[in-house]
Amino acid sequence: MKNNIITTGVSKITAIDIPGRISKLRTLIAMDKSIGENKSSFPWEPFKAMVQKEITDHIRNWRFIILFAIISLACMGTLFSTLNDGMKTLAADNAENSFFFLNLFTKSDGTLPSYFVFVGFLGPLFGISLGFDAISSEQNKGTLSRVLAQPIPRDSILNAKFLAGIIVISVMLFSLTFLVLGTGLIAVGIPPSAEEFMRIMVYTFFSIIYVSFWLNLSILFSVRFRQPATSALSGIAVWLFFTIFYPLIVNMIVKGYEPTKYASPKAIHFYENLKFYLVQIIPNELFDEITSAILMPSVRSLGPLTMEQLQGAIPTSLPLGQSILLVWPQFTGLLALTLLCFLFSYLVFMKREIRSRG
Repeated sequence: MKNNIITTGVSKITAIDIPGRISKLRTLIAMDKSIGENKSSFPWEPFKAMVQKEITDHIRNWRFIILFAIISLACMGTLFSTLNDGMKTLAADNAENSFFFLNLFTKSDGTLPSYFVFVGFLGPLFGISLGFDAISSEQNKGTLSRVLAQPIPRDSILNAKFLAGIIVISVMLFSLTFLVLGTGLIAVGIPPSAEEFMRIMVYTFFSIIYVSFWLNLSILFSVRFRQPATSALSGIAVWLFFTIFYPLIVNMIVKGYEPTKYASPKAIHFYENLKFYLVQIIPNELFDEITSAILMPSVRSLGPLTMEQLQGAIPTSLPLGQSILLVWPQFTGLLALTLLCFLFSYLVFMKREIRSRG
């Protein structure tokens, strides 16, 4: 009886396919590990494809071509008018003009505004044109829901559009900068100094941040509104408000605090500080102050100064590091506005319900 029981138990144990079950267990563990790796890895290939697609769409768009042509013609017209104004002779004979290539970006003969004025005026329009239909047009066409149906993160769409816009803006501004530098080098025959070249590169970088703010603002309106026309008009309205109407409001406010000619120095100093701080929320004003300090090394202060601060000051040019420290508050303010617009766009887009049409 005992032998029968032992024989039956051994036969049941041998009937169990232990090696097969071990191999199945190993397969399940490998599958779980691969699933965990896939969840933790970011799909870079689809993201790069989306960025390339957005860049191609921007370059082939007639809006980009027209605006790039307008900005290029305006900047080159300013450059030629500056060169025809005798700056070549001034650069060769005048020892005081040690920053000739910086003058190509800041000076003008009066017929046309200078280079940085055109960038500050037309740059916002360029940024708005790149982003006002970034999300709304795809949702109206029904392509946004199809893209989101693919196994890619939702935020990759917004990040790809933002990164593609920054790349296009950077290529445009650096192309214009080197075009101006090359034309000045051919006309004068004198290469720029290291100080001039670094200042121009830093100015171009700050210009990219400035135009990126308007790109992010237009993307925010594109996420918020379904119609591209409404998004474009909203971006242009904000640009007009900061360019025209807000300075008028500031003038009306400070008019009531305007001191008389018999006012004390303290009252005059308060009036100047009030005017200075009221315009610090304007992106255009922040960019103008950054440009003035970077492209004009003789600028030593951006705000009002007292007589005590002026005593002992030596009227010399600042090095590049000191100029950057001078405009650091303006740069951080402009960068903060850009990041805030991107953050709001991100939050609204991630919480938005997107359905396919029909």
